[in-house]
Amino acid sequence: MDIKERIRRSPPPMPTPQAVGEAASAPGHPHGRKGRVAVLPLSIAALVACGVMLLLLAGGSAARRGCQFSGADRTTLSGGGDDRGGLDQAGPRDGEHGTMLSSKVQRDRLIGGLLAPGFDKHSCISRYRSALYRKESPHLISTYLLERLREHEVLQKKCGPNTESYKKAIEQLKSGQDIMAGDCNYLVWVSYSGLGNRILTIASAFLYAILTNRVLLVDGDKGTADLFCEPFPETSWLLPPDFPIVQFKNFSIGSPESYGNMVKAEAIHSDGSFKGPKPAFLYLHLAHDYDDYDKLFFCEHSQQHLQKIPWLILRSDNYFVPSLFLIPSYQEELTRLFPQKDVVFHHLGRYLFHPTNVVWGLITRYYDSYLARADEKLGIQIRVFDTETGPFQHVLDQVLDCTLKEKLLPEINAQQPIISTGNIRSKVVLITSLNSGYYERIRNMYWEHPTENGEIISFHQPSHEEHQDSDKKMHNMKAWAEIYLLSLSDVMVTSAWSTFGYVAQGLSGSKTWLMFKPENRTVPNPPCRQVMSIEPCFHAPPFYDCKTRRGTDTGKLVPHVRHCEDMSWGLKLVDTGEL
Repeated sequence: MDIKERIRRSPPPMPTPQAVGEAASAPGHPHGRKGRVAVLPLSIAALVACGVMLLLLAGGSAARRGCQFSGADRTTLSGGGDDRGGLDQAGPRDGEHGTMLSSKVQRDRLIGGLLAPGFDKHSCISRYRSALYRKESPHLISTYLLERLREHEVLQKKCGPNTESYKKAIEQLKSGQDIMAGDCNYLVWVSYSGLGNRILTIASAFLYAILTNRVLLVDGDKGTADLFCEPFPETSWLLPPDFPIVQFKNFSIGSPESYGNMVKAEAIHSDGSFKGPKPAFLYLHLAHDYDDYDKLFFCEHSQQHLQKIPWLILRSDNYFVPSLFLIPSYQEELTRLFPQKDVVFHHLGRYLFHPTNVVWGLITRYYDSYLARADEKLGIQIRVFDTETGPFQHVLDQVLDCTLKEKLLPEINAQQPIISTGNIRSKVVLITSLNSGYYERIRNMYWEHPTENGEIISFHQPSHEEHQDSDKKMHNMKAWAEIYLLSLSDVMVTSAWSTFGYVAQGLSGSKTWLMFKPENRTVPNPPCRQVMSIEPCFHAPPFYDCKTRRGTDTGKLVPHVRHCEDMSWGLKLVDTGEL
């Protein structure tokens, strides 16, 4: 049938209530003006009925099928359209009804009070719209954490860049004079390592800034501003480019400005006083190659020394939060902030890391095109630590062993060409990997054979960059988009040792299935297990008892700090109530 025939056979449009009313009141109408009076109550009744249906169905199919009023104010229907994050743009579509998600999600755009109102919603669309794409978190936020976040926002605004307090602090830093810590003290985070590591270390630095009442300023190198929106209202967390310590990006384990080297050189006495003038800043080297003197950072007496220094410059590629829980002076505060111990990154990550509009576009276009309509979303993150290029058969075997054994994917039927079932469910599988080979082979397996249960499976891989290149802007944007897309999965499989997977898991708030690191290119037995907590692993913790001043197993000092599933020497936070 050609287009003209389609148009000819189409039924005429139904007249609108407004048109009926106007016709009834026309001079030539049999009822004249009386027709308008007769139609008006009917129109009101229809409006009321539609309103009731909308409330009952919470934005379901009734809204799509006719309860739409011409001339309605979109800002009224979408939450106000003010600077507090009104949702006046199209959001994700519900797979069953094809409509906007419920108004309950719209109202929770501040994520239970975690986010502050008052931002310009257009400058960072993701901040107030993430609730439309993400399930409501089952993890409660303590009221004390909310209080401390609001207090810290005030501090960041008072002492941040371009304020009088910041200008004064910079002048004192330039002078190099023996200055005392005051109302505005600073922690400068140095951009270092891959994206997953950078996200985890910013979260660690932010928690330390809260504990020590310091303003957090982040190095804008490697495209920080291209990836993340500003997290604090009415100020910037980006370190201004004219920061006077020009060599700070080159600080390393050998730098004489580091706290560890100053302790080693006995430039700091046991009482915290300095041999000679007290420096205006200290460098904290907490990267994977730090030595025993650097690790003294996690001792109580070192924290007392550092309180006297107005500027601290931090370089790390570790999620060092678990060891902060072992410092006595912070334990009470941390317990009040996080009564549930294993949600530190979950809450701080959702507070800090909002994709910029460019990245949010990458996320939402992909989600709406490929993921939104499935009954279930499975995310599989494959990270291979091997010098040779893949794909590797043992890695593919491990992925299949894990997903089939744990019934995350259905078995295929190699005997029958078609499996018919009465209730067909759809599952979408998002695969992230530097290599496309795993995606192609798994996708082909489910294309060439039906599933045993008749389930429809589709596979998608946003990118395959082949190798990690953390200095490229678009590479980092795609990586951040894929981390975020993974975190929107209903169920997730991640790879051992991968900070990429840790971040996705933490943002999602769900316990993933963790694939163990293969040895000698053989599939581990078991291939995977569900993690004991959603917290990331601290890969290089200190093994030192600050009280006894000797080595110890720091994974056995308190019940809520234990060794990681994927790294026997690593540390992670757990909630002892769930074990």
